[in-house]
Amino acid sequence: MKARELIVIAVVLALLVLIGSGCSVIQKGTEAVSKVASSPVTKAAVALRNSFADITEEEEYYIGRSVAALILSKYDVYQNEPLTQYVNKVGSSVVAYSDRPETFAGYHFLVLNANEVNALAAPGGFIFITKGLLAKCRDEEMLASVLAHEVGHVASKHGLKAIKKSRLVDAFKMIGSDVAARYTPAELSQLTEVFEGALGDIAEQLIEKGYDRKLEYEADELSVKFATATGYNPSGLTRFLDALAKAEPAKKEGVKGWFQTHPQPQDRLDKVKAEIEDLKTLPEESKSRAQRFKQATSGLK
Repeated sequence: MKARELIVIAVVLALLVLIGSGCSVIQKGTEAVSKVASSPVTKAAVALRNSFADITEEEEYYIGRSVAALILSKYDVYQNEPLTQYVNKVGSSVVAYSDRPETFAGYHFLVLNANEVNALAAPGGFIFITKGLLAKCRDEEMLASVLAHEVGHVASKHGLKAIKKSRLVDAFKMIGSDVAARYTPAELSQLTEVFEGALGDIAEQLIEKGYDRKLEYEADELSVKFATATGYNPSGLTRFLDALAKAEPAKKEGVKGWFQTHPQPQDRLDKVKAEIEDLKTLPEESKSRAQRFKQATSGLK
């Protein structure tokens, strides 16, 4: 199935949930669109779409899955199953000790086949890390801290905060309109286009622009908190940021990835060091984890 088709399917699934048609409709596959087109929009849906504060975890999941489809239309998946399983194990360990250990359909970690240094967190628990970023990590402490940073974005629902600035507002206005008591196929197509555009804005925010500086600093704080609670030494984040600071290009024009979507490493490094210094005790780094990391990443190309 082509990437474009996957995106449209994901958009429609998310849209079905957002207009209150329920899981039973989604499970009927191709019949779902026609059923939505002939179903009235409930007053509950009308009230909900005037605010982002009441987005349910199920809705967040389908929004995130749609954004993930857009991300995967721009990046190929790195085909290394043992490495993927390893990243998921490390990520799941951090998730278990986070402020939000459960989402609607759980967390999903995936390695992207890209040499640029970057990591992305979509709403609902979809977390992507590039092959290039993995190559920058020297041990499991560094990897865990990076993943903890991305889990922090999900735990604090930073992705939904990014959505507020996108065209999804227009989609909600259309859904919440008292005039549109029923949707014709043409109206549903228009709504899908608006919603798809909104999701494109979200993906662009994650891939090209990044989260607001304030949200990045908050995710760093949560990285220190989550990694420490899991038993990792949070200095893994400072060593990662230090490596990036030393590798930061002098000219930013045309540079993609972490340097484009995140604040300057040195600014973050100073803040993270101060947060770690406030901790009473730090977990010790494990030789077994170091060996596990070395083995898992040995075939990284």
